[in-house]
Amino acid sequence: MDTFPTRNICLVNPEIPQNTGSIGRLAAATRTKLHLIKPLGFSLSDRYLKRAGLDYWPFLEFYVHESFDEMLGTFPTAPRLAFFSTKAEKLLWDTPPVDILVFGRETAGLPDFLRERYKEDFYKIPMFHPGVRSLNLANSVGIALYQQIGQMRYYSV
Repeated sequence: MDTFPTRNICLVNPEIPQNTGSIGRLAAATRTKLHLIKPLGFSLSDRYLKRAGLDYWPFLEFYVHESFDEMLGTFPTAPRLAFFSTKAEKLLWDTPPVDILVFGRETAGLPDFLRERYKEDFYKIPMFHPGVRSLNLANSVGIALYQQIGQMRYYSV
């Protein structure tokens, strides 16, 4: 696994600790870095966060950032980004290989300034029933992350 590609998930202002815990568990399992952008809707010591992540927290590489721009500043070169939103026009299948998958809050999605700045980099996961507004955040992250892994044709079994 010496050539394992680096992947990153960014959650902008996550609100529900159980979702973030599940995403942390997914990130640990796939050796993906997790970036959390403040403000968070919970404490990092929240029992629901820890419970959802089970005992996998020691395997997770995660960071907490004051802002989205601060997070971007931690990368040596400008990372390739893909933002996920129910308001996007392009579909998940059209997402190119990227360095960071970006997701917004459970109740409000991504902030407008990101939509304006990165409008060409927004994608949506298709839903086939008109009565369903959105998917659970942890499910969405899993779908997008494994789509990226499949594109790279890297499978660690």
